[in-house]
Amino acid sequence: MPSSVVAAVKYDPASAILRIIFVSGMVYDYKKVPESIYKALKTASSKGAYLNQYIKGHYTFEKIK
Repeated sequence: MPSSVVAAVKYDPASAILRIIFVSGMVYDYKKVPESIYKALKTASSKGAYLNQYIKGHYTFEKIK
């Protein structure tokens, strides 16, 4: 389902980095994210709400651009 906030989501299981690309063009890498969180985000009916509830504030992140 398209999101009004999240443009794309990528996950690297080797490094456990979840990359969130926002509609605004901002890119963030969230670190040490379990693959189960990534899979749940991919299937969430509201990616923005899932991101706010289960990812932001729970994992360290780095702003990419």
